[in-house]
Amino acid sequence: MDLAIKKAKDTGVGWVVAKGSNHYGICGWYVLKAMEQGMMAMSFTNTSPVMYPTRSSVPALGTNPLSLGANGTGGDSYVLDMATTTVAIGKVEISERRGHEVPETWGVMKDGTTSTDPSKILHGGGLYPLGGDEICGGYKGYGMGSLVEIFCGILAGAHWGPNIRKWMSAKEDADLGQCFIAVDPEAFAPGFSDRMQDFMDTMRNLPPVDPEKKVLVPGDKERVHQKVVEQCGGIPYHPNQITNAELLAKTYNVAPMKVIKVYQ
Repeated sequence: MDLAIKKAKDTGVGWVVAKGSNHYGICGWYVLKAMEQGMMAMSFTNTSPVMYPTRSSVPALGTNPLSLGANGTGGDSYVLDMATTTVAIGKVEISERRGHEVPETWGVMKDGTTSTDPSKILHGGGLYPLGGDEICGGYKGYGMGSLVEIFCGILAGAHWGPNIRKWMSAKEDADLGQCFIAVDPEAFAPGFSDRMQDFMDTMRNLPPVDPEKKVLVPGDKERVHQKVVEQCGGIPYHPNQITNAELLAKTYNVAPMKVIKVYQ
């Protein structure tokens, strides 16, 4: 993203791809980095194949997340960070650790049929594309996942689709591809941040179905959670997650996470 930002400062737009990579963390982190320098930004990555493309009986694409961020005024911002599957694979992992079933729209077992058992989804199965099955528009999520794959795997010359190593495998290099885009809004129509703020305010002020649940824009929930974390003085974890982390620490003989407070 640093290179994309530099190019955007020089020419208005910076578009950079990378190959030979691995899990790069959170898509939105790179976008926020560009936003700190006044840029509008996008970030994409391909991942190990866990998505069952529409009509396929085998997984062939990853969760292939994407992020878009833009600044409004007064420190306000729009930050979209999403998978192109119905859910990120990490949420299924958390459900398995908590011993909870998952919604029917999340994933499938090995044969491609719907499952609510997170273990069957994680071990031999996979995820639906965003939208779910075909009749509910899953082909659109499949299309979005393909878009990310083209930018990250094919354009970058990295591994792509079913050629990427399996999830949780370390027997071979991942060779993931990533795409970073930075745009200087001032290279286009003037007044971008004001219009962006007007757009966000308009969305937030739409009449809600439930008066207790206001209309949000991407990034609003995360800002609320950030305040909770700051107030707690640490990150809240489910007890099962802490137990799992402690077992991992014991296995690798490292210091476990420090629990600073217990909430009932």
